[in-house]
Amino acid sequence: MKNISIPIAFFAGILTFAQSEKDTLKSKEKAIEGVTVTVRKPTIESKVDRTVFNVANSSILAGNTTWDVLRMTPLVSIDNNDAIKAEGESVTVYINDRKSVFTGKELKEYLKTIPADNLMKVEVITSPSSRYEATGSVINIVLKKREDEGIKGSVTFNNRQNTKNSQYTNLNLNYHKKNFTQTLIGSYGDYTSVQSNSSTQTFYTDNSTTFRNSKTISRSRNPSLSSTSEFELNSKNTIGVILEYYQSNSLSTSDADGLKNVKGDFNNSYTQNQNSDGLNRNFGTNLFYKWYDKEKNKILDINLGSNYYGESNNSYFLKNMINATTPNLIEAQEIGVLTDTENRNYYVKVDYTQPLGKSGGNFEVGGKMDFNNNVIPNSLYGNMLSGLSSRDVFHYEDNINSIYANYSKTFFKKLETRVGLRYEYIDYKIRQDVAGTSRKDSYGKLLPNILLKYSFSDKYDLSLTYNKNIWRPWYAEFNPFMIPNSDGFYTRGNISLDPNPSDRLYMKLGILKKYFISARYMFTDQDYWTDYITEGNKTISQESNFFGKVHKYYVFANTNQTFFKNKFTVNLGVGWYYIDNSDFNRRNHLGTDNSYVNYLSASTNLSYTNLFNKNINLSAWLEVSNQNNGNSITNKPNIFHNISATKIFPKTQMEVSLQLMNIFKRPNYDATTYVQSGTFRNSSKWDWYGFSLSFVKRFGNQKVKENTKTDVEKSGGGGK
Repeated sequence: MKNISIPIAFFAGILTFAQSEKDTLKSKEKAIEGVTVTVRKPTIESKVDRTVFNVANSSILAGNTTWDVLRMTPLVSIDNNDAIKAEGESVTVYINDRKSVFTGKELKEYLKTIPADNLMKVEVITSPSSRYEATGSVINIVLKKREDEGIKGSVTFNNRQNTKNSQYTNLNLNYHKKNFTQTLIGSYGDYTSVQSNSSTQTFYTDNSTTFRNSKTISRSRNPSLSSTSEFELNSKNTIGVILEYYQSNSLSTSDADGLKNVKGDFNNSYTQNQNSDGLNRNFGTNLFYKWYDKEKNKILDINLGSNYYGESNNSYFLKNMINATTPNLIEAQEIGVLTDTENRNYYVKVDYTQPLGKSGGNFEVGGKMDFNNNVIPNSLYGNMLSGLSSRDVFHYEDNINSIYANYSKTFFKKLETRVGLRYEYIDYKIRQDVAGTSRKDSYGKLLPNILLKYSFSDKYDLSLTYNKNIWRPWYAEFNPFMIPNSDGFYTRGNISLDPNPSDRLYMKLGILKKYFISARYMFTDQDYWTDYITEGNKTISQESNFFGKVHKYYVFANTNQTFFKNKFTVNLGVGWYYIDNSDFNRRNHLGTDNSYVNYLSASTNLSYTNLFNKNINLSAWLEVSNQNNGNSITNKPNIFHNISATKIFPKTQMEVSLQLMNIFKRPNYDATTYVQSGTFRNSSKWDWYGFSLSFVKRFGNQKVKENTKTDVEKSGGGGK
């Protein structure tokens, strides 16, 4: 109770202070005549703490979803398990500065329901301020805000041909009348995907090698609906409510086979068929109040919200085994898995920003209370339940309370500074009803961050940032209930997982406002990574704690250039990574020679606007990506690419877009995971390739303005 009362008192203090400020202000209105100047932002902006991908007028939006655009965002990579990373590190995703409650495949399905046509920009915040929760990097997805009178919107029809065919349809409506704005977005996707996997498993103890292959075909139907209502009470006060709903009906089939040899001799083999169906639903609400004094740059932002996520899934596995001892006998193994998930999240968040004194300083303070209650019942049925729990219910509850403060100021008109401190306290409980396994824990962390930027002139500047971060395990990673996988493995969580703290130092040099050279150092001495454990004839994949020092070094060079009267834009980035795993490998007895890992990464975004003055926009994207992840080392890089052409018909407000995705090389993930017991090489091919054809019909006035959390954000990155 004490831990909750402190943030409540803190919130009350913020509200009292903000209200007293509000009561002393007098309403002022000034009519200013001016000249409207249209300035087109560069496609990529490199700021001191973030890289901004301005996509509002890009041809890549037509027919795509937010998930598709995220794949093409600089510094961002997405692996075959749909994990989003920035500069190779895990991230937290925000939408309009509101933290998403989803991760992994759930986040992917949700972002696929948001049409890219609604995007203003994507911010990759590599050095987040204390405003953001205790993680590594942050990706903030900023949506458009339409405020012209009347009704306007767009309708999108998309057909995509990969291995199988998929369709996507979206209706986007916006109504604005005086002080009231209403946005309504509805979408429906029918997606079919195919993924092939192969793995080679080697154990040191018995000198055994197991080969596995699998192919999975999945289909999902995803309807979604979201509504945003916003009402300006007066020039300073705004209230609103956001309602979001999405649903996914999924079906999948999988075929797998495996062969195990011991010391070169046959031991066993199997074939396996899997059929799965599932239904998941999400309903989210957010009630917000914003007080904004534009003249004095004072902002009070209050958010109250809740999120519900429910998923039911039924998977059936039929496995035929042949053993060396009985080669003429085929043993049929049947296992069914019933899973029902219910997650509830409630939160209250308060942020307040104001200038401090007459010296140009800016002060920001805020906090958040977050409550999570997750329940996952699991049941197994079939004739092969030996060594497995037939049923259990997993519970995870937590309460996270946080407060933060940021102070930023510019000295001598050359030195920009930001100093921040965040405190987070978590109290969580984990338990299983049947097995009786339980854990109760709590801890608090102080997380400082510092930003410095010195401008030698208007053409040269140097910045330095420091952040202390902590990455917490996701609730599902704690769940110790063991279930079979489509490839013949088993998987389970680990109730003993610990958080991963890290220290990050970041430096960036800006030259002529076009060239940027940055360097980053990150240090950690504990993390949790993928582990493989053998119990009887079962190979089990789970997350485990690994202790040991890891040093990561990163150098990145980036430039953004425009040619032909700003019609042709080129953004090019090249990075070099060097990872020292020597202490980590030695302490965990990992049998790898790759104690020092180094590799190159590169990406480029090209766009040409109004080709031949015929309203034809061209864009291309290319990325060379390595997905090293703790004790998993990439064997060869991935080369992603996308080429698109969009024809705009101004009179009818129609667009036609053709995209070619990875047509020259199909994406293939290939990495080796090193654990104490052996090595696991995993390779997968997924069908993000082919072509996509989109038709977009717009109506009404499409003029938009940025919808940022705080309009006092500084160009140098010190405001948020």
